[in-house]
Amino acid sequence: MVDHPQGTSPPSPRRGRAAVRAVQLLLMLLATLMFGARPALAQSILRDAETEAVLSEMSRPLIQAAGLDPRNVRVIVLNDPSINAFVATGQNVYLHSGLILSAANANEVQGVIAHELGHIEGGHVVRYSEGMQGAMGVTILSLILGAAAMAAGAGEAGAGIMAAGQQAAMGKFLAFSRTQETSADLAGARYLNAAGVSGRGSLAFFRRLQGQELRLAIPQDDSYGRTHPLSGERVTMLTEMYEAAPAWDRPTDPGLEARFQRVKAKLGGFVSEPRDTLRDHPETDLSVPGRYARAYAWHKSAYPDRAMAEVNGLLASAPHDPYFLELKGQILLESGKPAEALPALREANERSGNQPLIAALYGHAMIATEDPTHFAEAERILRAAVARDNANPFAWYQLGIIYDRQGDEARAALATAERYSLQSQPQLAYVSASAAMRGLPEGSRDWLRAQDIAMTEGQANERRR
Repeated sequence: MVDHPQGTSPPSPRRGRAAVRAVQLLLMLLATLMFGARPALAQSILRDAETEAVLSEMSRPLIQAAGLDPRNVRVIVLNDPSINAFVATGQNVYLHSGLILSAANANEVQGVIAHELGHIEGGHVVRYSEGMQGAMGVTILSLILGAAAMAAGAGEAGAGIMAAGQQAAMGKFLAFSRTQETSADLAGARYLNAAGVSGRGSLAFFRRLQGQELRLAIPQDDSYGRTHPLSGERVTMLTEMYEAAPAWDRPTDPGLEARFQRVKAKLGGFVSEPRDTLRDHPETDLSVPGRYARAYAWHKSAYPDRAMAEVNGLLASAPHDPYFLELKGQILLESGKPAEALPALREANERSGNQPLIAALYGHAMIATEDPTHFAEAERILRAAVARDNANPFAWYQLGIIYDRQGDEARAALATAERYSLQSQPQLAYVSASAAMRGLPEGSRDWLRAQDIAMTEGQANERRR
């Protein structure tokens, strides 16, 4: 039995249930508003030495035109078939694989990168919270009033208050987002013009999006309720700016375009179904992109001999191309022939200037031979790889194996902590870093690094709890 203050009566069960449902709705809608509009970072990151080199070459003049430091800006490919790009924390531009595969040429991708750099230079990721706060203020008030009305028995009125508040909040947030998108469009156009890069690709990409909108029957006369302006509006606004620029009729460097078509075909062969790749690149296509795509398709289909035939065709035209050699070594390694893969990977590593991703694959092949005479070189190669690129979980995993084989449990635990930290597994990273600290000389560089990981990941664990 519950005692109630004098002069009041207990709420009816129906009214109590309404209040509970209102609170539940409040929490769900708050969660939707807070998390639903954020870019999804759950997709897997695709890393490839050649692709990253080409995207860096394509974006460098744009980054400089934006007044940013090319050493601090990364263009990252996500394994996602949708046509999308976004910026998130830091100075990172994320491109979906579907966007690269849908682009006709390098210039179209440059237009997208320029737009996303406009978001970075404009500080839109930081200011994103401002738009969220404005919308949250409207939403929280409407949900509280609506929940109170529903708890008082006015269910329809409460639902009406909530719906109106949600609509007002969403309109406020979308208006804020559209302003940022328009700002990024204009900034991207300035970067392209300043870098001497034609805006034809940017317009072509927006026209393609506009065609998709028409096929999907999205109204073209009103951009209310959208986070982005309609593509037709964007094309109209940007055409005059681009056509007046000196670079309007300037073609893309043929060498850069050829390199882009190579990595596009490679990406398609890696992420697409083999039957689709073989349909789009029949064996009559003896071009470099055609052979590249088919090599991946045959390798994915477990036909190593046919994959190697395509790679040998590539190497016949360029015997010392580090990326062709890398693919040859990868196919041999993943076909259970690590010893045979070593010569190709060794040359690929040397000719690429010890590129960290290629070096990590070479180190992996040396470990996979299970020949202890290779372990010292593998350790040297892998340590150099993580020193130049410490955001590679695969390289840390291989280095941990080497330390374990050598009986160095403390450094094996530190390498494992680095890997788990990169893979957003704070609890496992904390445990491994703590184990590393117990076995490393206190105050040494490795001990201090283990301490940093333990503190950072321990705090991450507390936040999760």
